[in-house]
Amino acid sequence: MAIPQSFLQELLARADVVEIVGRYVQLKKGGANFMGLCPFHGEKSPSFSVSPTKQFYHCFGCGKNGNAISFLMDHAGMTFIEAVKDLAQQYGMQIPEDEASPEDRARAQEQKQKQTTLTDVLEKAGEAYRKHLKDSPRAVAYFKGRGLSGQVAKQFGLGYAPEGWRSLASVFAHYDDPLLVESGLVISNVEDGSTEEKRYDRFRDRVMFPIRNIKGECIGFGGRVLGDDKPKYLNSPETPVFSKGRELYGLFEARNALREAGYVLVTEGYMDVVALAQLGFPNAVATLGTACTAEHVHKLFRFTDAVVFSFDGDSAGRRAARKALDAALPYATDVRSIKFLFLPDEHDPDSFIRAHGKEAFAQYVKEATPLSRFLLEAAREDCDLDSAEGRAHMASNAKPLWNLLPSGALKLQLLGEIANHVQLGSQELGALWAQTGPPTKASPAAGRHSDVPPDHYDDYASAGETWGHPLDGASPASWNHSGTRKWEGKGKWQGKGKWESTRPVRPPLRGPLATRADHATRILLAHSGLWETLSGEDHALLCELPAPHGPLMAWLEGQLHEHGPLAWGALREELIGHDAEDLALRLMADPTIASTPVSEVLGESDAELRGLLNRMLVDRIKEQETLAIAASTTDPTALERYRALHARLLQLELAIRPVT
Repeated sequence: MAIPQSFLQELLARADVVEIVGRYVQLKKGGANFMGLCPFHGEKSPSFSVSPTKQFYHCFGCGKNGNAISFLMDHAGMTFIEAVKDLAQQYGMQIPEDEASPEDRARAQEQKQKQTTLTDVLEKAGEAYRKHLKDSPRAVAYFKGRGLSGQVAKQFGLGYAPEGWRSLASVFAHYDDPLLVESGLVISNVEDGSTEEKRYDRFRDRVMFPIRNIKGECIGFGGRVLGDDKPKYLNSPETPVFSKGRELYGLFEARNALREAGYVLVTEGYMDVVALAQLGFPNAVATLGTACTAEHVHKLFRFTDAVVFSFDGDSAGRRAARKALDAALPYATDVRSIKFLFLPDEHDPDSFIRAHGKEAFAQYVKEATPLSRFLLEAAREDCDLDSAEGRAHMASNAKPLWNLLPSGALKLQLLGEIANHVQLGSQELGALWAQTGPPTKASPAAGRHSDVPPDHYDDYASAGETWGHPLDGASPASWNHSGTRKWEGKGKWQGKGKWESTRPVRPPLRGPLATRADHATRILLAHSGLWETLSGEDHALLCELPAPHGPLMAWLEGQLHEHGPLAWGALREELIGHDAEDLALRLMADPTIASTPVSEVLGESDAELRGLLNRMLVDRIKEQETLAIAASTTDPTALERYRALHARLLQLELAIRPVT
């Protein structure tokens, strides 16, 4: 969903950032601005300033700054689209949906209404479960036995689903309502050979943990048996409002504690989260009976720059940690911390704290394994580093993990560490990983690419077929194999011993970028946050570039509107299957590329991008000038259009001209 820049500017002009921030932060007038305690880090004296004239907030302590939209994203955990919709609704504005058909808009409205209705149904059930808890000594005794207080039980909305197959029939007047099935509260079955539908409650004789989204709305439940029945835990099914791969238990309750603690602790279960809150660690969340996903990690980094994954030390815990590593790697920028905590086999967080104390657990968290070390451990697992084969195996294991990292200092350092382990130089390993893969037989029109020596080429090619040079992307210098065969450039294999030069069959994967569009696209893929610093004129220029650059830039704009700035590793996952995927991979293929550190992104990279765009704008305006002059013989307004274009051209050329 692409939202026009003109609408965003109008929305921000109407929205009052002081009013928006003031709903979450107590502000006091201090000169021309308003001051308060920063909601993004713990502080005792106010350093958080909100300017009503600039419609901007800035913290002099942690450096956080932005406008009304970015505040809702950073503080309330909303996506860009959610923040825009929230503000638009508050100020009575309608987001333009010109590209959507009436049918699409009707379906979207129907879906929105259904989601609202389902959350209402789930809230009503949650209220009933909380009432049943008060009337169940067994359920109360279970929670007390786990050391929970009434205050924590109230904070998390804990409840109890009583025994009986249809206890919700006393809560909902129409037990046959389809919404009860769609919300996951009721199961509907029709036995074989029968037309009669049987309905019964999904949750029976279980203590209940309501699952809330970041807005605090109930979207599902987790239920735990009081005895030893199976399954021990039962979750709501996937519904229009609940997806296990996107939601985290306890995030709504922990959102403020995350900023105070400075990190989030990701655990494996509901009771871990609730027990940790009771024991002084309210900054814990849990995945919902599924492996940690990239969406989970992305959501967490809206609230904090430090994530600690806590897993059992057994083989199952190691497997879960390995999946979490894959999900976290695309978000491991130079200013974020990702660690892995492995408790002794006999402990979970609750039992460890009760046995060793809060301070011991805090120290355990502090000493958790950094992502870099865990990546190396995962790569060298089952590899004998005393042999060349084992070191080669480790390099093979490390490559896909290392490729997931966003460009930056961490990625470059890890390249060096991996290279040390496999006894290669950093440049050697980078060059090795940049090479193309083994040959595949395809039609001549598709082009051929191989690193197979010419002596073996008769196994793959017949006379007249077109193949890529085995050093595809390198300089067209001669390549020799055992002093018997010689390839130069690219061409047609004419049979044993003969190579006829011809044009390349595809552009190189590495080497200097061919165009300004290539260079600008690479910068924006590496530093997608720079998109927000560009003007509407810049956006139009980039999105209107010929394919595949223009469609790729339009796609990038949509991703930023939906998710905000993303690391290249995350963008690459979303690009799979896109028409411009090949272009993006070609531009970002060089593993030795070092992106500018995040702290300098708005410096060197911004200046470089600005220079490229100015030159591209100059080229486009010159083309438009030519068209305007040609049209001036028949169009009276063309001459005026030419004058305006020429004035803009002079302005751009002045900006490009070097200072002497």
